[in-house]
Amino acid sequence: MAVALGNRITTTTQDYYLPKVVDTILNGNVFATRMLRASKEWRGNQIKKPIKYQKGVSGGSFSGLDTFSTTASDTRVNLVYDPAFYEINVTIPLKEVWTNAASNPEQVLDLIEVEIEGRAEDAADEIGTMFYSTGTGNASKDFLGLEAIVDDTTNVTTIGGLSRSTYTTLKSTVTASGGTLTLAKVDTLFSAITSGAQKPSIGYTTETVWDLFSQLFTAQERINKDVQMIKNGLTTGGGATAIVYKGVPFLADEKATSGVLYLLNENYLDFFAMSTKEGTEPVKFSSQIEGNDYMAPMGLGFSWSGWIKPTNAAALVGHMYLGGELISWNFKRHGKLTGITSI
Repeated sequence: MAVALGNRITTTTQDYYLPKVVDTILNGNVFATRMLRASKEWRGNQIKKPIKYQKGVSGGSFSGLDTFSTTASDTRVNLVYDPAFYEINVTIPLKEVWTNAASNPEQVLDLIEVEIEGRAEDAADEIGTMFYSTGTGNASKDFLGLEAIVDDTTNVTTIGGLSRSTYTTLKSTVTASGGTLTLAKVDTLFSAITSGAQKPSIGYTTETVWDLFSQLFTAQERINKDVQMIKNGLTTGGGATAIVYKGVPFLADEKATSGVLYLLNENYLDFFAMSTKEGTEPVKFSSQIEGNDYMAPMGLGFSWSGWIKPTNAAALVGHMYLGGELISWNFKRHGKLTGITSI
């Protein structure tokens, strides 16, 4: 343990602060980061898309003057999504703002900027948790998550305004692992959600299950690859490290549901975000925080109210918003193994 410096030093020598804040609480947020940075623009009051849920009236062979069927086919129905909304506040007492500003040139960090950035990362952390949830939190005001989208009615019976019991093609493949993870079980899940070129494009799981998955391969068989933190950016050169199996990158995400390995087709999974509207402005700032993988909110959807001055307090108050929804159009192209504890 270092010996404390005496008064001769502390009264004559100025402290030096490194111009960065080190985050010791937030960690990884892979899935949410990839989806939010590749957001698509929300348009209209709802997002709708027709899906074909059954075959039409059968055709058939004929001979001569056989009578043909003239029955009309009814094979389509609309999936319908409403937007969800999220808010987080930024509140700073004015006495702190004034003191920080008065410290120039001794000011090391801009209090306002670092507080906004820290709260934006808190928001990303909470949204990342929602993106693995059922969407039923806070009286079903939360964004939909993978536990709702990759489901067979165990968690969510209605999705996109439609009953999974009535429209059975809205069910994903959900397989209980029985505790153990094997390549054979991964292969079975892979085949269940694959048809020709329609196959999973990415896998997500917890760090614990990712480590178990890694142990299923010998050193010669294991292929690791860097995957960029943006959807459809599967190129080497930075990002999260993936284990590649059957050409599919499997990523560890600390937000993932415990004991679950997801296989997803990201062609049928998007976050639709409302662009900045009147009364707000885009969230923009430079990073003054290090020590985590949380990036500044980018892409559509994130907006800032500007500073609001309370009438009964000496403070600055602002709000960050995100509007939109995590949406899938083809649930049978997603699947998951559950209850994984060992190999």
